[in-house]
Amino acid sequence: MKKFSVNDLSICYSDDNESLRKINMEIEANAITVLFGPAGGGKSTFLRVLNRLNDLADVKTMTGEVLFNGVDILDPKLDVIELRRKIGMVFSRPVPLPLSIYENVAYGLMMAGERNKKKLDLAVEGALRQAVLWDEVYDRLSDSGFAISGGQQQRLCLARVLALEPEVIMLDEPTSALDPVSTSKIESLLTELKEKYTIILAPHNVQQAARMADFAAFFLMGELIEYSGGKDMFLKPKDKRTQDYITGRFG
Repeated sequence: MKKFSVNDLSICYSDDNESLRKINMEIEANAITVLFGPAGGGKSTFLRVLNRLNDLADVKTMTGEVLFNGVDILDPKLDVIELRRKIGMVFSRPVPLPLSIYENVAYGLMMAGERNKKKLDLAVEGALRQAVLWDEVYDRLSDSGFAISGGQQQRLCLARVLALEPEVIMLDEPTSALDPVSTSKIESLLTELKEKYTIILAPHNVQQAARMADFAAFFLMGELIEYSGGKDMFLKPKDKRTQDYITGRFG
């Protein structure tokens, strides 16, 4: 089942930098789609398009269409707040809110108007369990979100997204600042979560891309060079530029 269909997507910023050029791809539901390639290739821009975070950037022109469940999310009449509830984002460095662990997870629901304490309690526990963090923090929910380790903070940020029950979780280099143990926990968690969610991941290195990809897209200088199943991409890429990048000849 297709979750996104992207057709001829191009973006040019006000400095005339064309960040994406004629991107065409379809993203499958309940799978991990990996976006990889050298810095400046357009991966982060592409992620920001999918939940309209580019609305906050100085974009000169944007053309094409991005269908999410058949609806063009680039339509200016679209409810962007509702879109971002369905398509959550986790960034490279964990950014807890200056609140308690409990309030960090409940924040989005409270902003959406939820005031029922029992519902909030259930949502917080459920999200922390999905993020494999509950057993580590259940007895310190009133502690600051800054009082836990970096790896725990990243899972806390993921729990904040999960509490809103999104359809899609996007992650931009979510383990770049983490140690190998925390990285392994995040990777294992994402593998489990794809049973329920569509996951789009921009990893911080090729090794992680190869480990995690059900599908993989190689971005280079704003172009989508190649898009295929993960195993095909990393074992037998079709484009020489993809092969050169995977084998470390550049990038």
